[in-house]
Amino acid sequence: MILKIKRLSEKAVLPKYAKVGDAGVDLVATSLSRTHKYFEYGTSLAVEIPEGHVGFLFPRSSISETDHFLRNSVGVIDSGYRGEIKLRMSIPELGSREYRLGDKVGQLIIMKLPWVDIEEVKELSDTDRGEGGFGSTGE
Repeated sequence: MILKIKRLSEKAVLPKYAKVGDAGVDLVATSLSRTHKYFEYGTSLAVEIPEGHVGFLFPRSSISETDHFLRNSVGVIDSGYRGEIKLRMSIPELGSREYRLGDKVGQLIIMKLPWVDIEEVKELSDTDRGEGGFGSTGE
């Protein structure tokens, strides 16, 4: 598969896999906007995700060295979106480590999606688990 990428500024760093076999390509911060609710890291990149696929934005494992967390847990980039890839992070504690411009701030994973048809039914099939939810399968 070919992923078409557009640089939106000269600061943009094309994403790449760090190692053979990696699931995601690394994204580098090129801009930072701060609000009272979050930090928003821009990448100066737009992508053309093939129809039938989705882009997922995940934090990198290095996030554990900061006080950040990705505000929406996992970002979803639909195939029709052509805007800049941005990652919204929590506001770190005063004086704690945060990402800086030029840091790898996230990773993009492209996955094929099944298309499902929705059918409303009166009943669902029975299973051993049934309606057992949180913690119902043991510790």
